[in-house]
Amino acid sequence: MSTRARILEAAAELLAESPIADVSTRAVCEAAGVGAPALYRQFGDKEGLLSAVVDHGFEKYLAGKRAAVPSSDPVRDLRDGWDSHVAFALENPSYYRLMYSPTVSGTPAAAVEAHRLLLEVLERCAAAGRLSVSPEVAAQMVMSANTGVALVLITRRDLYGRDVSTRVRDAIHAAILVPTGEAASHDGGSASALGVRLRRTPPEELTAAETGVLREWLTRLTD
Repeated sequence: MSTRARILEAAAELLAESPIADVSTRAVCEAAGVGAPALYRQFGDKEGLLSAVVDHGFEKYLAGKRAAVPSSDPVRDLRDGWDSHVAFALENPSYYRLMYSPTVSGTPAAAVEAHRLLLEVLERCAAAGRLSVSPEVAAQMVMSANTGVALVLITRRDLYGRDVSTRVRDAIHAAILVPTGEAASHDGGSASALGVRLRRTPPEELTAAETGVLREWLTRLTD
């Protein structure tokens, strides 16, 4: 393991154990077995170290998401994505708590990418007529619930069983998905599907402004 990786791992573990979400650079150096100059050479200062820890956690998370191969069933991919999110949190509790800590300022670029990858799966669901709300609203619902479940499972294991993830997942999916066999006749699913098609292949007969207005109407109808 490289010096940088040892420092990041040590900082993540110490921060996760800290009741005030803070840690000294001296403690990090001792835990990583390096001198202070090595830490400052790698990260500049304490703030740079904390930002790097969060970025490193998201990169570990995204590695699995990027490697996922889409199947022919976007709803199954959505379900698998939820489960892999929770699995990552349980396998990397220190990093996960930091990634979603209220002490983290701003939104890391990797978090934006994670949201975009989820949105892509939901747009595939919409294109198949399976989404009853807009992909944007669905992404907000899924990500907030998925994150909440993951956090309680790693911070309150004595109160929540692992099956709570499956129950919440199925409840959220029931709220945003059109049941199998009803997609063709569901107004929300049809509007959401048309909205995605308009974004992917805008009709040549309409101006960009007209297409934008139509997409806005479809989003309002869907949501």
